[in-house]
Amino acid sequence: MPGSRTPNMYHPFWRSLAYWIFVTAAVLAAFFIVRKLTLCWTLTALPGVPPAECALQNQPSSDLPALPDPATANNLPVELSAPEMELPKWDGASRINIAFFGLRGDDGQGEGCPTCTDTIMVLTVDPVTKSAGMLSIPRDMWVNIPGAGYSRINTAWAIGENAKLPGGGPALAMQTVSQFSGVPIHYYVQVDFGTFVSFINLIGGIDVFVEERMVLDPLGEGPDHFVLKPGDYRHLTGSRALAYARCRHESQGCSGGDVGRAKRQQQVIIAIRDKVLEPETFATLITQAPQLYAEFSSGIHTNMSLEDAIQLAVLAKDIRVDDIKQGVIDSTMAIPADTTINGVPANVLRPVPDLIRILRDEIFIPGGPLSPLAQGDPVALMQSDQAKIRIVNNSYSAGLEQSTASFLSTQGMQVVEFGPPTGASSTTKIILYSSKLYTLRYLTELFGLGSQQIVIQPDPASTVDIEIWIGEDWVSRFPFGN
Repeated sequence: MPGSRTPNMYHPFWRSLAYWIFVTAAVLAAFFIVRKLTLCWTLTALPGVPPAECALQNQPSSDLPALPDPATANNLPVELSAPEMELPKWDGASRINIAFFGLRGDDGQGEGCPTCTDTIMVLTVDPVTKSAGMLSIPRDMWVNIPGAGYSRINTAWAIGENAKLPGGGPALAMQTVSQFSGVPIHYYVQVDFGTFVSFINLIGGIDVFVEERMVLDPLGEGPDHFVLKPGDYRHLTGSRALAYARCRHESQGCSGGDVGRAKRQQQVIIAIRDKVLEPETFATLITQAPQLYAEFSSGIHTNMSLEDAIQLAVLAKDIRVDDIKQGVIDSTMAIPADTTINGVPANVLRPVPDLIRILRDEIFIPGGPLSPLAQGDPVALMQSDQAKIRIVNNSYSAGLEQSTASFLSTQGMQVVEFGPPTGASSTTKIILYSSKLYTLRYLTELFGLGSQQIVIQPDPASTVDIEIWIGEDWVSRFPFGN
């Protein structure tokens, strides 16, 4: 058009503007590149804690939606929540909690991740009540790893090692277990396979009761396999004890997968305890403790001092095996879920925190799972649950279910269904379908039930929250007779 002018891109002004735009972009790009490099620097030690993005940069991604934090969402006490927080210290007199980790190593099964902790067990000892407990946590539990987000619990150690966090893998694994379980973790112990075998041989082997026919091989598939027959105690040397503790494949006769393996591992721990506490063995080990500690130190990785280890051994001597509670978080307390990690199908376990809390309290709290969950009147707390109840009369007293329903209704409970008898029973049983814990506590005290009479069976499709199977024992306890 007449009078219009095309800008001269070679004019000094435009050339200067283009130059400064280029310089600005280059400076910004250099800034972010250098920032990323320094934040995630791993070639040498630097002070401070790398951000979560660095901890996860070598970890597989997952398309499974993150869950609400199981601890904070359900009022579980959280002792630790960030990698940089200081770990609790044991005072030598109160309850002590120790996390045992078993690294996968080169298992020859192509699973990779040698620093993933496929065995996670928390051992607790209470010097006051002279009691102890063991809680095994499945490796596939989907949890919030402090500073790194949601992932399988067995990856915490690997993330801590890869990110070179303070304390490395052990510290992050301890914090993860503490946050998930809601109990402080004072120490960790990780024993190499070779050291485990050598120690079992040192104490002369162990004896375990075999419940199923198992075909095991200490060295993997090969000519050295051995067969364990069910229904008898078998003496195991170090290598055989290791094979027994690690087995989880149905093809070898090891039922239960990871849960079955966890139970066998606890069985091995009890067998070691029994052998170590034999008078002649215990005396020898205590007197030779410094030499043995030095001999096995290269294969035992722990933050526990020799003095604390000896003190714990002396405490353990006074704890009866009947006072050691054992628990494994199984499929009744965690929901299997399918996801993909790095594009590969994967299975994880979503925890049901309220149900896990019952097991945790049974092991870690004097009085068991029915210890107070909150301050207040038990009846008022029960009523706040608004639980729906089904009653089944398995006693010989006709109409007892109706009488029981009338009584419970006067207490503010909602009895909405009656079920057909499932068979005469001398004892009452409660089946928990959802997390109505205050109602569970109230009913357990009312019926005078033990933990063996409580069945935890999560079922989102159930039309009731709790089912009561009345037995003959309720006839004498019924407040108004029958």
